[in-house]
Amino acid sequence: MHQPQPAPFTIAGQSVAPGTAENVSIPITTMVTGYNSHLAVRVFHGSKPGPIVFVSGAIHGDEIIGTAIVQRLIQELDPQSLSGTVMLIPVSNIFGFISHSRYLPDRRDLNRSFPGFANGSLAGQLAHVFFSEIVSRASLGIDIHSAAVHRYNLPQIRIDAGSERLTELAMVFGAPVVIESPVREGSLRALAKAEGVEMLLLEAGEALRFDDFSMETGTSGVLRVLGHLGMIDAVENTAPKGSPARSKKTQWVRSARGGVVHNSKTSGDPVQEGDLLATVVGLFGEEPEGIYAPIDGIVIGHATLPVVHQGDALFHIASVANPERVGARIEGMNEAILSSDPEGFAETLLDEDEVI
Repeated sequence: MHQPQPAPFTIAGQSVAPGTAENVSIPITTMVTGYNSHLAVRVFHGSKPGPIVFVSGAIHGDEIIGTAIVQRLIQELDPQSLSGTVMLIPVSNIFGFISHSRYLPDRRDLNRSFPGFANGSLAGQLAHVFFSEIVSRASLGIDIHSAAVHRYNLPQIRIDAGSERLTELAMVFGAPVVIESPVREGSLRALAKAEGVEMLLLEAGEALRFDDFSMETGTSGVLRVLGHLGMIDAVENTAPKGSPARSKKTQWVRSARGGVVHNSKTSGDPVQEGDLLATVVGLFGEEPEGIYAPIDGIVIGHATLPVVHQGDALFHIASVANPERVGARIEGMNEAILSSDPEGFAETLLDEDEVI
């Protein structure tokens, strides 16, 4: 039976015909120059009906790994064979992106400013536009973050606790670890939950840096989810066998003294309680003090700056069952990506969506 063609997709007053892709520029506010700022969106409107999904990067302006993942997705999607609509936002916070900053010029955090107000602060105006033009149209959002400056995050999916549907999508995504994480007031995830929009949050890599492991994990994960939803042809799962690890508890490990850190573990390493994570020494290498794992699990984030104060967060550990199996799966994923990269670009720049 002939399937009816969907109607054109209208966003910000611009119409996108079925089976086509268009760049849409959504006005946000007036800058100090007097010129308008815009939210750039690439819309793929499929030739067949289906879900509406958005993928967003750089909601914190220095978390640019999402920008690279969106750029890769643009090369992978074909509106002629797509069922449904995909909105790709390479940079959600253009103000922070330009200044290499997490925040907006008004020093507000966009991810604590939702749903925003049309006549509010700069952050409030941007949040309002993002909500009204992007979130309100979608049934699923995938928001991509990285760790803060001088930190690295192992690719991980964060979802709201207790949702079988989100758990299903997170497992399909295939990142090494799936973490049940509570939503924060004013965040995009909190707004989406209140509006009935399903949300996956990917944490991967380091602020102001690209690494191929994070980019490939993010790109292939989004495509697997789109395939699972029937929007594109099913994507062959080339990741190592075994399901992602699941965790409901994570713990930060802080430095017991100031000095210089020499790591024994990094993100992706399995650890047992009592394992040596790092040694902190003084300026002359004196008085070494060991930092040890407080729980069994997987290191999902670590500080990359070796110079620390007492109390600085050094490692983020997710409590998981059978951490050795998870570590082997992560190693297999990394090897698969490295083997497909003859230029050797995938040397990982060995960091939480909060500045610690």
